[in-house]
Amino acid sequence: MMTLYSYTFSFPQISFLLLTAFLIGMAKTGIQGISMFVVPVMAMIFGGRESTGVMLPMLIMADICAVIYYHRHAEWTFLVKLFPSSALGVIAGTWLGGAIDDQVFRALMAAIVLVSLVLMLWMEKRDSHTIPDFWWFALLMGFLGGFTTMVGNLAGTIMALYLLSMRLPKNTYIGTGAWFFLLINLFKVPFHVFSWETIHLNSFLINLTLLPMIALGAWAGVKLVKRIGDTHYRWFVIGMTLIAAILMLV
Repeated sequence: MMTLYSYTFSFPQISFLLLTAFLIGMAKTGIQGISMFVVPVMAMIFGGRESTGVMLPMLIMADICAVIYYHRHAEWTFLVKLFPSSALGVIAGTWLGGAIDDQVFRALMAAIVLVSLVLMLWMEKRDSHTIPDFWWFALLMGFLGGFTTMVGNLAGTIMALYLLSMRLPKNTYIGTGAWFFLLINLFKVPFHVFSWETIHLNSFLINLTLLPMIALGAWAGVKLVKRIGDTHYRWFVIGMTLIAAILMLV
């Protein structure tokens, strides 16, 4: 056992923390879906609600890495449509997440993953090249993205559903998602600090300790994405999300 900034970890838990930091970095620079492996692991180590606060600064650090590399590829037309309803989703998630116990919280996270995955597979099965660029679709996806990122840092599947349906090229998909998550994650910080009180000095020191692994994961993600073509990348995102969702539900 090891005590680190008032937290006591077993050596397997420390190994998992290092691995999750690496995976978060990879996920944010394009290896989509892999970050969902992190959610159940962090929930087991810290508890459902507490884990969301520990993860958030790690996600922001990885978001910054992704924005630095992919910032030129962002499509701001989609981002402007998403942000207003996403902010409302964060507020709704803050209220609901603070009103339910940890066991229900974990069940809610699992349900969100499953529903999002079913929707994503349904849209791919339609194989439609028609872009659902309706105002209500962007508002709905924005709200669900804000809600799910607040209650469990699980908006990756929602944004994958929205951005894949927009038929964006690989780099534009990654760059647009990188800016969305950086801005919405920064918006979430005050709610975690003052409402849920899941971010504090000791948790942030843990985040800083893990920063080198996050940066290493981000570098590895960039290298791997370069080797994947646009068509294969779409199915890679869906496949990784499917595997992660099954693990979450199990």
